[in-house]
Amino acid sequence: MAAGHVHIIGAGLAGLAAAVALRGTGAGITLYEAAGHAGGRCRSFVDERLGRSIDNGNHLLLSGNDATHGFLAAIGAENGLTGPDRAAFPFLDLATAERWTLQPGRGRIPWWVFDTKRRVPGTRAVDYLSALRLAFAGPEATVAGCFGSDGVAFRRFWQPLAVSALNTAAEEGAASLLWAVVRETFGRGEAACRPRIAAEGLSACFVDPAARAIAAAGGSLRLHARVAAMERGIDRLTALHLAGGETVALAAADHVILAVPPANAAALVPDLTVPSESRAIVNAHFLLPAAGDGRGDRWPLLMGLVNGIGEWLFVRGDVASVTVSAADRLAEQPAEAIAAALWREVAAALGIAAVALPPHRIVKEKRATFAQTPAQIRRRPTAGTRWRNLFLAGDWTATGLPATIEGSVRSGNTAAAAVIRDRRNA
Repeated sequence: MAAGHVHIIGAGLAGLAAAVALRGTGAGITLYEAAGHAGGRCRSFVDERLGRSIDNGNHLLLSGNDATHGFLAAIGAENGLTGPDRAAFPFLDLATAERWTLQPGRGRIPWWVFDTKRRVPGTRAVDYLSALRLAFAGPEATVAGCFGSDGVAFRRFWQPLAVSALNTAAEEGAASLLWAVVRETFGRGEAACRPRIAAEGLSACFVDPAARAIAAAGGSLRLHARVAAMERGIDRLTALHLAGGETVALAAADHVILAVPPANAAALVPDLTVPSESRAIVNAHFLLPAAGDGRGDRWPLLMGLVNGIGEWLFVRGDVASVTVSAADRLAEQPAEAIAAALWREVAAALGIAAVALPPHRIVKEKRATFAQTPAQIRRRPTAGTRWRNLFLAGDWTATGLPATIEGSVRSGNTAAAAVIRDRRNA
């Protein structure tokens, strides 16, 4: 096997995962990142107004996200996630002030749905067993098309689940992608659907340990290094051209993994079909007043919100963060108006007085993920390209999963595996 070098364009989670998976193969590894930091949309930063480190976006993981947990184990960050010993999802209906906790059962057969104390109030066992409609849905089916757009189960369970998992409204979100989530988590029983969040932030959990692991293996991470063009031969790439004028020649045994957002990938690769529509996510971070101190020191660290604006409330220390998915319209509003509306929901959820708006930060990701509709799914490319030494990675590629951390890691693993196969066949 020729030594060669693997050039990974993009140091988001997909690129980092690919680099981690390629350690020990004998290939040199270089990551090129246009920004001044790694992690892409999965990172933390210190907000001066809050005086705290916050995540660019909130991410809820589940214990059944096997690729993600494998990645964390590989970089020595197995303890980077935190969550309860048992699957439990506290919820608040903001319209009625009703609270409940969703508690899936242990086995693959969902006997728990027959226990009214474990399921959503006002729902029936058949409302959960109807998940099989997703399994048999056609490629054009939407979530709302499978369940209808009315009823308690849709408003309190299927719609919130679909919007948060797909970042797309249930009326247009692809049923096939939601089934992939249900199959790999709730469908495997309680042990696979325990909620997990980054204990100290996304960078401390995912990015910094990965960068250290890559460096320890002899790899390098180049920041502020934007690849502006790729020189192509008949069947392989021959050079990378960086924005500063530097040219990186590619040897015969070299490979390239392109792990950038879809629009960036399409600009670098001619005739590449990628998802062309996106959806926004809005995250709000609030510094809790003294009455809220300590709420992040014990579980629950998260709460689902229904019939309001926010969808998931995360509490870490004295910072409460709210996520709003499929938030294209909300993202057009002024930050202060968004903060005021979401603060009222946070205060109601935590049982504190919403007398004054505390220090806060609104983060708008207007192109957070591709629009996960049936039409856009057909535009997801596989890892391989018509250039034998170029492979694609990213949560927008054809992973079979929604655009999540789990999908990002799997895409990086897939691209790395393709490189390894090609190196063995060389």
